[in-house]
Amino acid sequence: MNNKDFTLELAKRLKLSTNDTSDMMAKLVSCMTDQWQSGNVISIQTFGNFEVRKKNERVSFHPSTKQKILIPPKLILTFKPSNYLKGKLK
Repeated sequence: MNNKDFTLELAKRLKLSTNDTSDMMAKLVSCMTDQWQSGNVISIQTFGNFEVRKKNERVSFHPSTKQKILIPPKLILTFKPSNYLKGKLK
């Protein structure tokens, strides 16, 4: 399901216009991004937790040249589903 299909389905369920739903989704993503940039964890009950974690630097190698490469540290977004959601998916 792509963004357009998801927006249409959500608009239908909320009985809102597609434009209103699209604006709502944009504001939701903006709000979530602001919270992650502040270092906060977003917990949605019955859904799960979204958290930004720091991945440490590591040494890897180039597959064709076998040369060692230092991969710098970076931030990654992680999601841990709730037990309720895990149960619904089984």
